[in-house]
Amino acid sequence: MRCFLLLFILQATACSHTESFPTGKVIDTVVCKANPSQTYALYIPPDHKGAVMYCFDAHGAGVLPLNNYKALADKYGYILVGSNNSKNGNDWSTTENIWQALEKDTRARLEIDTNHVYTLGFSGGAKVAGYVALNHPGIKSVIVNGAGLPDGTPPGDFPFTYTTVAGEGDLNLTDLLGYHMALNKTNTKHHLITYNGKHEWAPATSMDVAFAGIKADEGAAPPDFMAKTRTRMEMAVQSNQFLKAETECRLLLSYMPNDNFFKNQLDIILSNPAYKTQSQEQMAVLIKEQNTKESYNANLGTQDTAYWPKTISSLNAGAQLPSFEGAMNQRLLAYLSLMFYSVSNHYMASHTDGVARHFVDLYELADPTNSEAYYFSAILYARAGDADHAATALKNAVKNGFKDKGRFEQQPEFATMKNLSGIVK
Repeated sequence: MRCFLLLFILQATACSHTESFPTGKVIDTVVCKANPSQTYALYIPPDHKGAVMYCFDAHGAGVLPLNNYKALADKYGYILVGSNNSKNGNDWSTTENIWQALEKDTRARLEIDTNHVYTLGFSGGAKVAGYVALNHPGIKSVIVNGAGLPDGTPPGDFPFTYTTVAGEGDLNLTDLLGYHMALNKTNTKHHLITYNGKHEWAPATSMDVAFAGIKADEGAAPPDFMAKTRTRMEMAVQSNQFLKAETECRLLLSYMPNDNFFKNQLDIILSNPAYKTQSQEQMAVLIKEQNTKESYNANLGTQDTAYWPKTISSLNAGAQLPSFEGAMNQRLLAYLSLMFYSVSNHYMASHTDGVARHFVDLYELADPTNSEAYYFSAILYARAGDADHAATALKNAVKNGFKDKGRFEQQPEFATMKNLSGIVK
């Protein structure tokens, strides 16, 4: 009897490390017990078997991908964990500390199947997702959205499957395509999913394919996986989008390389004269895009005050075109956004505020929904002692997604401006 009681106590102790979190509900903030400075958002689907996906947003909005993809978590049974600390600007040492705290806390408090651990990230967060997988054995699949592995990582035989998800208007699309092609020369199992969009978290319909693909890589493809891919391919053919049809065929074959139906369909598509024409058009646009970027770099310091507003206006109009040119204009707008961000940040750091104001205004014009542009603007107004305009700019930053209260509270320019209190919550 004593032995039985002792065994019962030992079993209970072994299982007591897990906690009872509510299922089917996004929890914004879970504080790591061993390191309270680290927090994460959490979503546990009602029906799961311990598979977990760690999510990394570029701006530390851990709850964002969870809200975007909780229905997919329900569908595929993935626990979603979103870091609230991982964000652009962290060095790799900081990233490593974040991962160590995140993994330790979730392993201790959740029922995790260590054979089914995945990472997912957007933009700078994609690089974090890749960093974790490259440096910590046991990650089975990586999904990168809008960016790739850490800069300088050569293509190789990785111990994880690698899925690239990118908008056709994403500024990083050409780099992502190039890396995907380079992986063709390795033994890494890799996939490419594109969608009609820009540099942003992918829509759930596209991420659905990536989540289902993990199952396919594990030999448990959803029953409708092939049928849905065939439907997308056939719809692309019917609408004369032969490059998209090619992408769908290659996507299916990246999961199931011996499927004869899709092999035959790919051969038919590649031999179609319309495909060849579209392929040539796309190549011409990519060459034009590269030349245009070089032109922008050459004109960065232009004294023509009308040059950039006219350029941005033209790109906005062209981005509405349903064509290769339309997608190119979206990518060029995103390129200008990044360029103006970098230049603005440089001049703000050196307190060359007059020049910084010029580029911050262009940053807002090129990317009017980017919270960072308005945050930069608020800093410059604060430096100039203009409290009212600083408040307006800060409100615009919050309206467009700025939520980093810690950064706001540590910003020295805002320390004496009482009218800014309460704007960032």
